[in-house]
Amino acid sequence: QVQLVESGGGLVQPGGSLRLSCEASGSIFSINAMAWYRQAPGKERELVAGITGGGNTDYADSVKGRFTISRDNGKNTVYLQMNILKPEDTAIYYCNADLRITAWRRNAYWGQGTQVTVSS
Repeated sequence: QVQLVESGGGLVQPGGSLRLSCEASGSIFSINAMAWYRQAPGKERELVAGITGGGNTDYADSVKGRFTISRDNGKNTVYLQMNILKPEDTAIYYCNADLRITAWRRNAYWGQGTQVTVSS
């Protein structure tokens, strides 16, 4: 079994910062891309940022210049540093990993989500 466990969410004032972490554990052969998505109440889940195994990154336009995604391959962990947070960043943030459990079996896995609330 594979598990993705997120941490680091919480309540922060506008302009503040948070750092999310997501560790993948279990029977993992290799991890390809990892990403963060978010879902606000009444809205569809959207991609926030993604990072390939080689370190290439992509960001939603709404977070460019404020958020930074990174990963530690030795720890099977992906991070999301969020700066200059805005109320519209309030959402549940989900970690996603595209990984192989064997050389021939590849699936996408999701974490349980962590709440981020930006409010004064």
